[in-house]
Amino acid sequence: MLQGNMNDLVAFLAVATERSFTKAAAKLGVSQPALSQTIRQLEERLDLRLLVRTTRSVSPTEAGEKLIQSIGPRFADIEEDLNALRSARGKPTGMIRITVGDHAATTILWPKLVPFLKTYPDIGIELTTDYGLRDIVAERYDAGVRLGGQVAKDMIAVRIAPDIRFIIVGSPAYFAGHAPPRTPQDLPDHSCINLRLPTYGGLYPWELEKDGVELKVRAEGRFVFNSTFSVLDAAVAGFGLAHVPEDIAAPYVKKGKLRQVLQDWSPAWPGYHLYYPSRRQSSPAFSLLVNALRHRD
Repeated sequence: MLQGNMNDLVAFLAVATERSFTKAAAKLGVSQPALSQTIRQLEERLDLRLLVRTTRSVSPTEAGEKLIQSIGPRFADIEEDLNALRSARGKPTGMIRITVGDHAATTILWPKLVPFLKTYPDIGIELTTDYGLRDIVAERYDAGVRLGGQVAKDMIAVRIAPDIRFIIVGSPAYFAGHAPPRTPQDLPDHSCINLRLPTYGGLYPWELEKDGVELKVRAEGRFVFNSTFSVLDAAVAGFGLAHVPEDIAAPYVKKGKLRQVLQDWSPAWPGYHLYYPSRRQSSPAFSLLVNALRHRD
């Protein structure tokens, strides 16, 4: 009976984490009908509705969220202890799940992960790319990557990148029909390409600063993306101004495909950090990963 209950809870956590029966079934190596039946039986046994199902999505009910909060960390601890036992045999092993934005994933994590994974072939990495500040404990992530100012409280934070600067750019084609902005107050008169961030409850405000004066500008425009690289591509194509990390825009500026404006309003911000709960320090595989990602001046 206990084993059956444990398997059912593992199945529930997989569906709740993936927000999809199809993805969870593939992850668990079972058929979707079998997984659906397992969840139904669990709900019947508990006499609780744990998941809300629609044709396009799956999300936990209030009772389901409470169950995730209760059992998620415990299962993570068990998995961590098992990985530590395996690592004690001489080879660090285990799957490490990280939530990260697309810019950090492409420019910071992946270049460092390539040599790391070649060195430790028994360690696996699962990257989930999004801009939401997820509850990494409840959703069974091992760590998250965010800018320094966005690191969750009560978490250990390790810097993995230098300071970052966001700049405002537009293409020569765009400026052929629009006078470059001279002050942030001119931005509402321009077509601005926006990024949607769940953590801001909508569109990301352009955070500007000059001589200690901080401004958050909510610019308007025809295009909204949830990817930094898509915002950059739209700017290169001439559809408006973009507020993007300097490192990905600099090659286009150098080639003359983009032009930077309002340079004085582009300060440096704290760079990306890896954040995680203290219990993760006990894993040899995770400790090796943190050391590999750690930023060194």
